[in-house]
Amino acid sequence: MSLIKALINPVTPFQQNAPILYCEDSKKCAFIDPGGDIDILLGVAKDNNLIPEKIFLTHGHADHAGAATELANLLSLRIEGPHQDDLFLLESLESQGKMFGMQAQNCLPDRWLEDGDEVKLGNETLKVIFCPGHTPGHIVFYHQESKLAVVGDVLFRGSIGRTDLPKGNHQDLLNSITQKLWPLGEEILFISGHGPVSTFGQERKDNAFVADSVINGS
Repeated sequence: MSLIKALINPVTPFQQNAPILYCEDSKKCAFIDPGGDIDILLGVAKDNNLIPEKIFLTHGHADHAGAATELANLLSLRIEGPHQDDLFLLESLESQGKMFGMQAQNCLPDRWLEDGDEVKLGNETLKVIFCPGHTPGHIVFYHQESKLAVVGDVLFRGSIGRTDLPKGNHQDLLNSITQKLWPLGEEILFISGHGPVSTFGQERKDNAFVADSVINGS
């Protein structure tokens, strides 16, 4: 059985993880959330003999999407995601970048993604899960066979995404985590936009914001 593997490559001053997912069989890869430092990302792909195929975006913040257009143009790659509700963010990437001292280009994806959509990577298929809250158009990429989810800024080890940014919604974020992610299973390993990997089971045990004991008030 072929699996999806991940290489994590922190980029930008925000140390955004920018994982490269690749199909174990075909070596075709997708750059997820290339916020910047594309020379680093290209070097990792080359060093691991990977074949760039696509760019996937979880949401429209500059540290996640700021270099997507540049990378797509350089390698003639399709950009897939996020959900169309993040269009206002993708149209303002340049101004976001100036605000934080980053180079960023506005972005228009080749394909918007909806809850339940599927995306192809090499010989494998990932499921798209709509998880608004941090941004209104945030999505998660999930590969069931590999028990792997790339969750962007929805969930972190010990924490959750900010909702004090434009069109963020705290209750939507909690619902996304508890109603969309938890049902996937406690064994699922997730890669967040910042910080270390974890499992949904670990977060249900001791995450200060969404542990079962916190959500249930016990």
